[in-house]
Amino acid sequence: MNLPNMLTVLRIFLTVIFIFFLHQDGLEAKLLALLAFTLAVLSDYLDGYYARKLNLITVFGKIMDPIADKLLMLSAFFIFSTMHIIAGWMFIVICAREVIVTGLRLAAIPRGITLAAEKAGKVKTVLQIIAVYLIIILIILVQCYVNAQWYGALMSSLAGGIRIFMVGVVVITLWSGLSFIWNNRKEIFNVR
Repeated sequence: MNLPNMLTVLRIFLTVIFIFFLHQDGLEAKLLALLAFTLAVLSDYLDGYYARKLNLITVFGKIMDPIADKLLMLSAFFIFSTMHIIAGWMFIVICAREVIVTGLRLAAIPRGITLAAEKAGKVKTVLQIIAVYLIIILIILVQCYVNAQWYGALMSSLAGGIRIFMVGVVVITLWSGLSFIWNNRKEIFNVR
């Protein structure tokens, strides 16, 4: 197993750690969840970097890398929806987009077709990562409860800002999925 593939497997392991600590009570657990998420995001960047730089692109990597990415992000958004931090419909839209696009990419691999990544997809990924960080930071701040009127107002404002940001993330996520399908329609639907 090469380095990029080991980093992909590590990301799956870090996702499990992230989920575990996010479900635990206490500030320390939330900080450990933040650390696990940060290391998982870093491993995603590094596995792609080394796969390209060292020409270590494998079938395992082509299949497992996007699955590991989606597992991390969808786990986060699912947990946030069960915590009522984001609306359930937001998770459903994000999940549907990720499952459809990843499924189309994986279905193309046996045909020897690589469906090109979109710039919109990269923007979507960055915005989703930022959203997860913002939500985890909000959770950490809630754990640091300060008994002051201004603190409650601050938390309310932050939560409202995150909800607005998440609407934007969902719109970009949906748009990037539709753009991906439209721009790869010939390969997806075997249209010549």
